[in-house]
Amino acid sequence: MCHFWVMLIKKPLIHIVRLCFMEHQSEQPQACVVSIHRPSLREFVFFFSCGFLVSIPFTLFFAQLYPYLPSILVLAVCAPFIEELAKVFPLFYRHGETERSIVTLGLLIGLGFGIAEFVLYVFFLRVNPLVRVGGVIFHASSASITAFGIAKKKVLFYYLLAVGLHAVNNFFVTIAENFLASFVGLLVLVTVFWLAWGVWHRASKNRVVV
Repeated sequence: MCHFWVMLIKKPLIHIVRLCFMEHQSEQPQACVVSIHRPSLREFVFFFSCGFLVSIPFTLFFAQLYPYLPSILVLAVCAPFIEELAKVFPLFYRHGETERSIVTLGLLIGLGFGIAEFVLYVFFLRVNPLVRVGGVIFHASSASITAFGIAKKKVLFYYLLAVGLHAVNNFFVTIAENFLASFVGLLVLVTVFWLAWGVWHRASKNRVVV
């Protein structure tokens, strides 16, 4: 009987002591330690392949709606929004990466996407290869810009920036295939490459994205 009463009182006392201890501990600043993850070569290859194994199917899935829409709406609005999202989709589950790593992985996905698109246009649609080289550079660069937004927790701003540049390029290509369209396309390509170069250098090699 005595043992019963001891056990009956002991449990609440232990609970009270724990609560007091936790309350005391809560006054201390809480710290969270996250180790920096450096992507390996295998991971670089994986994310490069995501550009054509994940992002391309993602784009083609939504492209099934394109035949029901005006071509200018598809190229200037739908395609930029869908493609820019498709290119960074594999990044959203990454944690413990540095800002620089996130941007680098985004670049690799965009590069894989651009090369896959290059192969499609050149070998299946018989487009001049020189015309599509700029597309490879553009996709790698624009994906880097959105990836920087993910790293900085400002996804919407940088995503819309990449979409806007993509839309401007596609719009002028759609309305006219002349000197103006070529000039605007070159201007957009230089701009997106310059921005990608800038965000890659601004991305910290030590600050972890959590």
